[in-house]
Amino acid sequence: MEKNSTTPSQLLAMAQCKCPRCRKGRIFEYSALNLPKFAKTYGHCPVCDLRFEREPGFFVGAMYFGYAISIATFVTVAVAIVILSTVFQFQTSVSLYVTSIITVTLLMAPVNFRYSRVLMLYFFGGDDAKYQADAAK
Repeated sequence: MEKNSTTPSQLLAMAQCKCPRCRKGRIFEYSALNLPKFAKTYGHCPVCDLRFEREPGFFVGAMYFGYAISIATFVTVAVAIVILSTVFQFQTSVSLYVTSIITVTLLMAPVNFRYSRVLMLYFFGGDDAKYQADAAK
């Protein structure tokens, strides 16, 4: 496949939660900031009609991606506390780590949920979910 300037980047499409086939249609109906509806997913891509949930329970596997994202969040927060405590010379405690990690994890839950589903769709969506330049109707 020849890549030209109009071909959307796969990483950019993933970051914007776009369809893996056409890279134009949105996967989620609402913003991640709309907490009551952040998990609402389109059944099919509004642009190319790709069915997002390949089979019943397809997104159950996304919990493994969510777990990895959570672990990365835990480590990032812990390293940030260590760096900040060294720079600003303050004492740390286990309760500081636990409180900080729980707070950041809860705040990042909608983002974690969405990107774990996007990663699942991009990596295990099957042949139908591979990029096709002419997928748009």
